Amino acid sequence: MADNKMKIRAWMTGDRATVKAILFHPMETGLRKDKATGQAIPAHYITEVKCEHQDKNVLTCLWGPGVSKNPFLSFRFKGAKAGDSLKISWVDNKGESATTTSTIG
Repeated sequence: MADNKMKIRAWMTGDRATVKAILFHPMETGLRKDKATGQAIPAHYITEVKCEHQDKNVLTCLWGPGVSKNPFLSFRFKGAKAGDSLKISWVDNKGESATTTSTIG
């Protein structure tokens, strides 16, 4: 996987923060086969995504193998202001994880 595992953009729209993120991950279901070898490609997918605003959880997603490669996540929430910190983290079924922080613009 790439070194940069997420890209986040967050901004204020009225009294709500809008967050858009792309999580770079292969998201393999375990059901596909390698065309060259015919062997099954092992399952490798994100199982949990968390978003924290100022160290308070605002979103938790429980995902499975049915989510597409490099998933896009978009949501809005109240209670933020420009300049606040935002942290998104994920864990996958192999125990790998990534965390990225951003500032709400």
